[in-house]
Amino acid sequence: MTLKMPSASPDSSDQDREPFVEVDPSGRFGRYSDLLGAGAVKKVYRGFDQEEGRDVAWNQVRLRKFGDDPSVIHRLFSEIELLQSLKNENIIVLYSFWKDIEHNTLNFITEACASGNLRDYRKKHRHVSVKALKKWSRQILAGLDYLHNHDPCIIHRDLNCSNIFINGNIGKVKIGDLGLATVVGKSHVAHSLLGTPEYMAPELYEEDYTELVDIYSFGMCLLEMATMEIPYSECDSIAKIYKKVTGGVMPKSIDKVSDPDLKEFIERCIGQPRARPSAAELLKDPFLAETENIESDTNVI
Repeated sequence: MTLKMPSASPDSSDQDREPFVEVDPSGRFGRYSDLLGAGAVKKVYRGFDQEEGRDVAWNQVRLRKFGDDPSVIHRLFSEIELLQSLKNENIIVLYSFWKDIEHNTLNFITEACASGNLRDYRKKHRHVSVKALKKWSRQILAGLDYLHNHDPCIIHRDLNCSNIFINGNIGKVKIGDLGLATVVGKSHVAHSLLGTPEYMAPELYEEDYTELVDIYSFGMCLLEMATMEIPYSECDSIAKIYKKVTGGVMPKSIDKVSDPDLKEFIERCIGQPRARPSAAELLKDPFLAETENIESDTNVI
């Protein structure tokens, strides 16, 4: 059944009303039927914020995927509530969330990025300079630095090019899909297995890890941005990926990176946990800092 929002004038015809498929409990957000993306536990639809007059993304998580344990659902809600308080220009804004008891779904409304995710955007723009990759990298790392230094520390755990979003007209990059992030205390140690195999750090499989797993995932994202190839695409099963990752074998696509400085930078990010730099350290890396200086010189009038 299609739900219609009440119009400003009671005499308006049905044609003047927004054809929303559903509306949130407050009546502020409406969902269209257009699907923007879908994953294992979540679908993302085009939505609209009637109060602010802007496009939004309506995310719908099927809670049955998390089992019937009320504590798991409670924790999910607690973490999403925390994510709603995050304020950073490189993190997708979370506007609202609620549970739909009838359909057993968790719905949350997030900021929409006009150009979609970085994976699709990169495929559309095949000729991208190392300078552009550096600009995107600085923004992703700035977002990770904010999450990792938040109190409590937040580990994304599933960073990949399909959940990093871009507004192409201004080159603004934002990290999204934080709904499955994990919040850890002062020890910065987490113990649950979740993520996308090609981007998962070896210690994630051991279920004993810190926020540095996000740096590994960032390195794999940068590798994909550089080569337009998903890491470990030479493997035809998760088991084979697991074997290579835990055995310290790098993806074959690393050999396709022609720029030696870029290659070395990626290798630092996907190295062993003890040798892996933090987001703050990488932001100070000469590979990224050098471009910042060149750009500032270029822009001086």
